[in-house]
Amino acid sequence: MNKVFQSMKIAFRALRVNKLRSALTMLGIIIGVGAVIAMVAVGSGATQRIQEQIASIGSNVIIVQPGSLNIGGVRQGWGNAQTLTEDDARAIGSELTSVQYAAPLQQNYTQVVFGNNNWYTQVRGTTPDYLTIRDIAVSSGQPFTQADVDSSAKVCLLGKTVADNLFGGSDPVGQIIRVKKVPFTVVGVLAPKGQSPTGQDQDDMIVMPISTAKKKVIGGRQNNMQVVGQILVQARDGATKIAVNEIEGLLRQRHRLQAAQDDDFAVQNLEEVFAAQETSAEVMSILLASIASVSLIVGGIGIMNIMLVSVTERTKEIGLRQAVGAKTGDILSQFLVEAVTLSIAGGTIGIILGVGASLLISYFASWSTVVSIGSVLLAFLFSALVGVFFGYYPARKAAFLDPIEALRYE
Repeated sequence: MNKVFQSMKIAFRALRVNKLRSALTMLGIIIGVGAVIAMVAVGSGATQRIQEQIASIGSNVIIVQPGSLNIGGVRQGWGNAQTLTEDDARAIGSELTSVQYAAPLQQNYTQVVFGNNNWYTQVRGTTPDYLTIRDIAVSSGQPFTQADVDSSAKVCLLGKTVADNLFGGSDPVGQIIRVKKVPFTVVGVLAPKGQSPTGQDQDDMIVMPISTAKKKVIGGRQNNMQVVGQILVQARDGATKIAVNEIEGLLRQRHRLQAAQDDDFAVQNLEEVFAAQETSAEVMSILLASIASVSLIVGGIGIMNIMLVSVTERTKEIGLRQAVGAKTGDILSQFLVEAVTLSIAGGTIGIILGVGASLLISYFASWSTVVSIGSVLLAFLFSALVGVFFGYYPARKAAFLDPIEALRYE
């Protein structure tokens, strides 16, 4: 233990003698460690953001959209046809064992008014199960019920953005607002959800019974009041893929599609979409960290070069130490400690700069960053290993110098 302590004292003294050279040698390690921490923080922040977006949508959510129109041989894209109905939603929710809830959805934008305040927002007509599927809580008041849907009650729930713009800081529950000139009683305010994965404000909406929305606000299809724009489905835990297959089979049967006919609907599994995005973010994080780690290798090579120069400059000193009884292990440990000290000092400064850079990226670029203890420890450990790996050869060269030749060296 005493030998290690003595080696550290000698190493620190040698580094203090050449402060500028030591600082320049550490620069590669400083940049490498700082870059690794910052890049991992950026990648982790992206992954966390995607996970938050997944949670904001709801768990095990499946979206069923109507089919596409074919006009003059030109397909218009999913959602243009009138192929989904409220009966389809009820059948999905009641007949499929893999499905927990299903809610029809009809939506449109319109103006809402309270007193002298007005706001242009999205009106969503649906059933109470919609709130469960989307994992939306009611922060004040209460949700509307199935009885409200059956009776086409003129009640609604306000998203936080709508409530703030119409009522400011006052409580909207029990107040009467006008939606497309129709009076509605506000029965509750929805808990905030933030932005959607597509960047839309999920709190900028009004939710009401689908029957009321069709009759009073949005209007149903002229040829079929049962038609809906979407069906949102929540699968049971672990049964999302099964639910997708069962929904497709049930809808093909209900729509009387023959084997050779294409689906007149589209079933989208959001889990797969977000899983792909999360995998992309993780790959990007690894790629950024890998690129940044090249700086560590470059920094390690710099340490090895400087240590070789140091061995050459101190050849006579090494010969003197050997002449007075220093053993091979003593010389080896002295130069190895110097290399590791350079690397660890650079790593420590790099950690500080990396954390600082992550905070600056988050502040100026409005990019979510997450600095984990694991990435900091890994970067620090790697910097120490770089010192050992690239410092060993110069230290070994110094330790095995011939004492007589070393003393003759000029």
